[in-house]
Amino acid sequence: QVQLVESGGGLVQAGGSLRLSCAASGSIFSINAMGWYRQAPGKQRELVAAITSGGSTNYATSVKGRFTISRDNAKNTVYLQMNSLKPEDTAVYYCNANWGQGDFPSWGQGTQVTVSS
Repeated sequence: QVQLVESGGGLVQAGGSLRLSCAASGSIFSINAMGWYRQAPGKQRELVAAITSGGSTNYATSVKGRFTISRDNAKNTVYLQMNSLKPEDTAVYYCNANWGQGDFPSWGQGTQVTVSS
């Protein structure tokens, strides 16, 4: 099992920046990939960014050039640096890890990001 704890959400003005952190614990050696998803009110949860164990990254088109995902293996932590934030980035952000041979998903509790115009 993998447990995830997020931190770093908050309220920011449009154009501002925030950094989200996700600390993993448990069977961290079995993690295949980690990512950030978000869910806005009335909308489906969507992938924002992901990073594999090999360091390959993938981004949603809407955040390319503004968000950066990175990982610190020594701290078992994944980060999401969010720059040039827009009101449409407002959502609950969830950390995700896929682990084990079955690529089982684990989710964090979510952290609110609110961008004011």
